Amino acid sequence: MPWSERAAEAERAVCARHLARVWGLPGTVLGLPAWPPAGRQRLHRPWHYWWNAHLLDCLADAQLRAPGPERPVTIARLVRSIRLRNRGRWTKDYYDDMAWLALALQRIGEREPVRILLGAVWEGWSVDAGGGIRWRIGDSFKNAPTNGPAAIAFARAGELEKARKLFAWLENRLVDPDTGLVHDGVRADTGECVEEIFTYCQGVFLGLCLELSEVEAAERTVRAVAAHLAPGGVLRGQGGGDGGLFAGILARYLALAAIRLPKGPAADVAAELVLDSASACWRGAAPAEHGPLFGPEWTEKVELPPKGPARDLSVQLGAWLLLEAAAVLDP
Repeated sequence: MPWSERAAEAERAVCARHLARVWGLPGTVLGLPAWPPAGRQRLHRPWHYWWNAHLLDCLADAQLRAPGPERPVTIARLVRSIRLRNRGRWTKDYYDDMAWLALALQRIGEREPVRILLGAVWEGWSVDAGGGIRWRIGDSFKNAPTNGPAAIAFARAGELEKARKLFAWLENRLVDPDTGLVHDGVRADTGECVEEIFTYCQGVFLGLCLELSEVEAAERTVRAVAAHLAPGGVLRGQGGGDGGLFAGILARYLALAAIRLPKGPAADVAAELVLDSASACWRGAAPAEHGPLFGPEWTEKVELPPKGPARDLSVQLGAWLLLEAAAVLDP
């Protein structure tokens, strides 16, 4: 079965299980945080703004893969509903959340919300710790999950000076010279580097390298991921909750690397990581109601009825992201 068909099955499953009106209002739709939903989850509580940004990104992928007249209606409803559920505002206290939504909105051509979001995100820039954007308002922590997607969004908006400033900060402050991996962040008040390694940090840095044609840094990142974050050639998972999205985000940018990098070992490795991870993810899925149910660790089988992280929207979106990335690489 072509990867495009498997991505379509993931789309149908996620949409059937998770899409629901906001507070029963007509013309609205958001992703329920878990399936089956329990208690407050039926009311879209807790509010996962950035999960829904990635739901929007997945729908944008799907529309590129198989254009159709119905999906744009869902996309428009989702965009309106994100703002509605966010108390009528685009902005939040978290700069990383806003950067993720800006990226998704750019892909569907929403100019004014992107302008508002990127303006708000840049307010998080400061010179302490050598520059960079803070994680959230009132916090001294500056990390890759904020600066990476923000820089990609600035690059795509044509604000290359800002994108290059953020690239230089990430390269100089967070890239481990020994492994080539991107650390999580820096505490600006103390200068301490938080050396935790997350897959999505590698993904957004790789995506930024591609936007700025930093080929050497991009190839180094692909090699680092293959050497340290993909045992047996499969991207490792990082649990449920927010972690359910991490490997899928990396897969998105690995697929772009496979397409955009010069033909050679790094581009080949990027493609292999995506396709081998997608194969493992598909094999491990369980045949649940409405379609395949995916797990947080792609090398492991999913059990039914779903429990724990497999219920999370984030985990299902992470797998959908992966399968859309594989579909891009279909022959």
